[in-house]
Amino acid sequence: MGKLARRIFGMSLEEVTFARRGFRGGDGEVRAQIEKIGHSFLGGYHLALEDDRLEILIDGLESFEEAFRGFAYEGAAMSLALLDALQPWRQRRFPDYVEAAEAHVYMIHVGAGWAMARLPFGMRRLFGRLDPVLRWLALDGYGFHQGYFHWPRSVTGPQEIPRRIRGYARRVFDQGLGRSLWFVDGADVERIPNTIASFPAERREDLWAGIGLSSTYAGGVPQADLEHLRTAAGPYLRQLSQGSAFAAEARRRAGNMTAHAETASRVFCERSATEAAELTQRTWPKPSPDDREPAYETWRQRIQSELNQPVALAAEAC
Repeated sequence: MGKLARRIFGMSLEEVTFARRGFRGGDGEVRAQIEKIGHSFLGGYHLALEDDRLEILIDGLESFEEAFRGFAYEGAAMSLALLDALQPWRQRRFPDYVEAAEAHVYMIHVGAGWAMARLPFGMRRLFGRLDPVLRWLALDGYGFHQGYFHWPRSVTGPQEIPRRIRGYARRVFDQGLGRSLWFVDGADVERIPNTIASFPAERREDLWAGIGLSSTYAGGVPQADLEHLRTAAGPYLRQLSQGSAFAAEARRRAGNMTAHAETASRVFCERSATEAAELTQRTWPKPSPDDREPAYETWRQRIQSELNQPVALAAEAC
């Protein structure tokens, strides 16, 4: 079954190259970093297609280089969510994976969004089965997928949002779309602000939040570039820093913190990565019974509010 699944659903490594995607900007080093992220994602995706037994899958995912391991877990999540949707008589792969790989829970929920973007049906069912707070990350993953694979329509051109994305989901979609700009624009900190400025004003704060997350988690540029990005964010610094705090927490929880994430957290959040991560933990919300104001948005607002209150950075240098 694994070989058949890979034959049907497999993706070539060429799909994540700059040449194939037509991405812009970025020097050789940055492009290599971005392509390695894509290869790690596809590595996890294909591992799960080939063998969905969790003890074997997780052992394989743990073999990825630490800094890129989260992307492999994300790719595996996409596979398992797809397989569950297409084989409804076996719908325990994804929930069991969430439980077994809890340290990567953020990336796993994002990976579910990649599956949503590829499914012509069953999106609501999958969304309803996810954690009531973190399920919104799947919509973030959906937005990233559209920006990554369809950026001429989603980023330039009509800057479209799929019709089935409505209400608050449109905002989270834009956070994921903003995350994709780090890839589409090759981590070019001169180009990215101009790309965001081309969107309607009401979409920009969520796009900046996505940039904060991807620039901190994915990395690839020196501190001076991050400082330029902070200045360019202007009135959207709160959103940029909140996205950065999310990335710090994702890496802290998975135990794969990087020097780049530490630097970005200090630049954007004026806190160490550990302090930024702790902030996201203590502001964790309770799910709302009616979800009129999604708990996920309550969480984001609390983080943004606290990030407006400077704290003394840890004495040690990053």
